[in-house]
Amino acid sequence: MSNFDTPANLVAPSEAGDLTGLGVAAAATAIRTGEMSSESYATALLRQARANADLDAFISIDETAVLSAARDADKARTQGSTHPLLGVPLGVKDSYLTQGLRTTLGIGNLHEFVPDQDATVVRAVKAAGGIVFGKNNLVEMSYGLTGHNGAHGQARNPRGRAHVTGGSSSGAGASVGAHIVPAALGGDTVGSIRVPASFCGVVGFKPGPGRWSGDGVAPISHVLDTPGVLARSVEDCALIDQVVTGALPHASPRHPGLDGMRLAYAPRQHLERIDADVERAFRETLRRLRDSGADVVEIDLGDDFFAISEAATWTIFLRETMPSISGFLQQHRVPTSFDEIFKALKPGLRDAWAHLVLPDGAGFATQDVYLEALNVHRPEIQRRFDKVFTGAGADALLLPTTPRAAPLIEQQTSFTIAGEAVSDLALARHTVAASLAGLPGISLPMGVSDTGLPIGLELDGAAGSDRKLLDVARRVEAAIG
Repeated sequence: MSNFDTPANLVAPSEAGDLTGLGVAAAATAIRTGEMSSESYATALLRQARANADLDAFISIDETAVLSAARDADKARTQGSTHPLLGVPLGVKDSYLTQGLRTTLGIGNLHEFVPDQDATVVRAVKAAGGIVFGKNNLVEMSYGLTGHNGAHGQARNPRGRAHVTGGSSSGAGASVGAHIVPAALGGDTVGSIRVPASFCGVVGFKPGPGRWSGDGVAPISHVLDTPGVLARSVEDCALIDQVVTGALPHASPRHPGLDGMRLAYAPRQHLERIDADVERAFRETLRRLRDSGADVVEIDLGDDFFAISEAATWTIFLRETMPSISGFLQQHRVPTSFDEIFKALKPGLRDAWAHLVLPDGAGFATQDVYLEALNVHRPEIQRRFDKVFTGAGADALLLPTTPRAAPLIEQQTSFTIAGEAVSDLALARHTVAASLAGLPGISLPMGVSDTGLPIGLELDGAAGSDRKLLDVARRVEAAIG
């Protein structure tokens, strides 16, 4: 249920063409060179948001503030500003604090909370000339993989409105996929950027932990959390990464093709329990990459790879939730408490927290189990990945982002993968291991399912190789189209 604060009159775009089709880099260039105004671009995006309000992609949009910021950007351009994001509106997941614009964390009892500060990443985007277009819908406290929010509505997939968007950055995926915004800031703990990117047919970049500041972003796990971005292209993700990290502009590769690049994939892990149309799209992608000059090699991550990575990831995820959220609320003076948030959760999620997150819950992990996950199982998965990147010399590991395309909304808690009945947790089966190991990951569109829904290709890179991964992904993107 998007909440629009609408000005009396919207300014009609003066430029010809569909401005909503522009990505971040293209829009920023057009505004800086005077080919279009920020105001007319923002107006076109606001109209797109209204036309797609049924997607429930946003919780809050202040149209008056967006247009005012766009006019300020146009004035700044005439005065010589060359900021890299000058006048470009971006979506922001409603887990980020935004100064002067309400932040709900997806919870109904924070309906009126307006922070007096920005999250560090939001501050960096604004300093680069970017505009906060609105606050994207999300699963309550980022706790879910399908996009359902009890207080603010079910986010819908722009490529098939009867289908889920993925989560928890559900509105971010929907808004970028529907061309409401060229990019949106999201967050990823076990797949919450990559899953919606895959389902909505966009690019989703999860940086390695610590590369982007998480200050001012509602957490789940200090080990697994990282902010990131969903956009139309790898180029746009790289531009946002440059802005947020203060990195130098990324030079184009001297050899833009795939000659000399080694890419690995693990068929025994990532191709055994997936839908047939996902496997076909993945194998066709491998063929295209080989035809483009890449050395594509098979590797094996071990029979117990999923058993170890899933158990350790969910143990850390659940064990760190309560202290992470409580500390965030206190540090940023959010006017609620963990107990009040717990009481405001939708019934199914509240039951899950009572069982797994609260210290007196029957499924709450003991300290010994938590430390084993952190100090034994996590290093083991990191060691196996290290063999891929160091031992096998791979530039990236390839895998289908999700084992199936987006399920129907009405079946989001119980559906099938490869004919087997599963729960929504299975949507993160392929993404959790990179989160556990602290690897950067990016999801690219690689085709469509038998029903015409997007299918994503994930590339994971070695720890600390974010810039290299973005370069590899840019070249893979060009090769697969």
